[in-house]
Amino acid sequence: MAHSQFDQFLQESTCPDHESGRTLDNDTLYGLYTSWCQLSQREPQAEHIFWAAMSQRVNPDQCLRMTGPAAADYIICSYRALV
Repeated sequence: MAHSQFDQFLQESTCPDHESGRTLDNDTLYGLYTSWCQLSQREPQAEHIFWAAMSQRVNPDQCLRMTGPAAADYIICSYRALV
């Protein structure tokens, strides 16, 4: 069970990516988090708070990929910004 907003975000919106050897860049991970917050009707925390929480939860060598509804929302919103 998730203990915090950040644990729940990671559980619902990311998964390990052992095959590609790549991980989400900082802008993408925070953007995914803000999409998750919007869909979950939660207030996003400031970036410095988010990164402090991620530094305690995600190993820098850990490869993550997006998954779930927040991933779809993030991708659609990012695509609109490029058009």
